[in-house]
Amino acid sequence: MKLSTYNFLTSMAIKGVKVGYPLKLTINKKEVVETEFNATFVERLLPKLDWSAIYSAAQVVELTDDIPAVQPENIAENEQLMQKLHHLLFEIDVLDGQLECPETGRVFPITDGIPNMLLNEDEV
Repeated sequence: MKLSTYNFLTSMAIKGVKVGYPLKLTINKKEVVETEFNATFVERLLPKLDWSAIYSAAQVVELTDDIPAVQPENIAENEQLMQKLHHLLFEIDVLDGQLECPETGRVFPITDGIPNMLLNEDEV
């Protein structure tokens, strides 16, 4: 699972959950896969992302020296930061771990890079 995907996942479908975001991420195994940097793609994706979830992911993978806690203004003009964001969002692949609902504590496993967000009947 790429960390860009993590930014969009929520447990809001669970009965009684109001927000369900951001999920708490735990990584047991990850892989870094280099990809071609595309500044335009990262820039266009930024308005769709939640910066607090980006920073949370950066904390989990220990990249807080590279990613600021608050989204800077004119971020697209900072190519070095855009490259670091690209690395965080598209080159780090979570192979094994879990996502946890912040409201219920429900755990969703990540196995072979695939988050299992399926709910039981009594949860919907």
